[in-house]
Amino acid sequence: MKDFTNPPQVPLRPPSQVMRLSRMGSMFPSRLSFLRSLMRRLAAEKVHVRCHAWEMDVDGFGHAVFCVTLGGYDYSLVAVSTDLPADQRTDRVIATAWDSAYVLFDGIPDAKDIARIVENAPLQEAGRFCERDLILSRANKSVRLFSHVVAALLAGRKPDPDMIRDVGYLMRTTAVYGNGKFGIADRALIKDRPGFEGPFAAEMLTVWLIRHFTHALVEHVGGATLDRETRRHLGIGNSTGLGMAPFLVNHPVLLNNWMLVRETALARVRAIEALTTAQSLRIAALGARSARHLAQWQVPDAAHQARIESLRTDWQNALVLLENLEENRPLDHVMTKMLDFSEDVQELMVSLLLEPFGEIVDGLTDCMSDPFGGFAPPIVGTTALRKVFETHFDWALSDDYDAPDACGQFWYVSEAKQEPRLGLRFEEPGADKESPLDIARRARAAHSDLPETETSVSAFLTAHPEHALAVERAGLAQRYPYGEIRDNLIATTCLPIDMLRCKLSFFGASKFDPKSDRWTRITLCQGAPLADELDQEVDDWWLPVFAQ
Repeated sequence: MKDFTNPPQVPLRPPSQVMRLSRMGSMFPSRLSFLRSLMRRLAAEKVHVRCHAWEMDVDGFGHAVFCVTLGGYDYSLVAVSTDLPADQRTDRVIATAWDSAYVLFDGIPDAKDIARIVENAPLQEAGRFCERDLILSRANKSVRLFSHVVAALLAGRKPDPDMIRDVGYLMRTTAVYGNGKFGIADRALIKDRPGFEGPFAAEMLTVWLIRHFTHALVEHVGGATLDRETRRHLGIGNSTGLGMAPFLVNHPVLLNNWMLVRETALARVRAIEALTTAQSLRIAALGARSARHLAQWQVPDAAHQARIESLRTDWQNALVLLENLEENRPLDHVMTKMLDFSEDVQELMVSLLLEPFGEIVDGLTDCMSDPFGGFAPPIVGTTALRKVFETHFDWALSDDYDAPDACGQFWYVSEAKQEPRLGLRFEEPGADKESPLDIARRARAAHSDLPETETSVSAFLTAHPEHALAVERAGLAQRYPYGEIRDNLIATTCLPIDMLRCKLSFFGASKFDPKSDRWTRITLCQGAPLADELDQEVDDWWLPVFAQ
């Protein structure tokens, strides 16, 4: 019997290759994604979704409550559906009303709890919440698809498969808030609970239950049941903007752990000496599925659609490598040959190669959280500090950050919505309120001010307190080498969409649909098991294809 507790691995791809924005913006979901991990946990516990309340009028307005038991704790999604005038429907953060609002409640709500949430959830930021409210969310309908599905069900026919395929969701969330925002519970309250140890587990459970609610709602209004394949392909959309991007910069330990787990998983797969016939066939089948998935990925933006079409063509050429595998370490040879392809192709291949080997990679997901916070041994003396900067921040030390193109953007937090924003330094006011996301510039400035003669780091910081953050990041970089995005985040060439795609791929997002370089729509839970399928084999929904 094979021992999977300490499998062999090849050397990891270095941070200098992996932690560039262009590559991070080419990532795809994988079996390490948080949604996939959550679904495996739900299936292992054979979780059952219970409808605790359903108070909806004939048009689908009212409230509903769905409950689950996970890890010995009860959780309830309270969903509120409202009649939203068309002129108020927007995915922008300035919105003050939505088609639906949600709270993931800690426990089973009584009538008083439900009444409080029904009153406050639609208000979102303006509402009043308490420590039993774990997650706060809101969503708008994809009016075109929701109305079409209702009309089809009322007419006794199946919805148009092309519309199901092209849109892929009945509603899209515009926010899924956790960790104490707007008065809801702090993450510390639930971080040690079974099932919620991993990153964003409560948020992912909320999204999956919202998807279940949208299915129930459209069937209620349509007066009929969708076929199983259609329901399974209807995920949850999401509109995500700049608010998500700074997270990766502000949480270097988490970023390191996510990327390190992914790279370790790849290194383990690359070290497999030989494939069984079943594994070879599985890889070939996944290659064919991914090609069909790419064929069904359509976006309105011409530039991104051209990128998808280029990926489709190059992917067909890459799949040829899977038809002629080497006998010794075949997947290591594949990844070596991937260097001849684009980063899009390379990162798609990474996700594919992880998929058949859950027995040696799934356990790594236990290492993706950050239960203790960052810790790094102190740097003793400015000579050692200089060496750290020149070793781990060499990529940041040569730029001229006074050049307009190198500092043309600045990050700040809007006063109105308390959300991150990105301004143009030489065209817009607000640079005096700049958030400290300019890690590269700060690293170079600190390196430039280091004295020629040895002194203590504390003495250096006494003389230059403005370099405290750079010194802190230098210390962390020694222990967490994948924790730093190795690009200038205030350059005019910085595209926040790359940070969004990296983080969203770890969530499990697919069908990226950029609306600019600052926000995108995505699909979550597409192909994921339905609420009544958790007692079956549920872990085969990577890059799903709608076959109808």
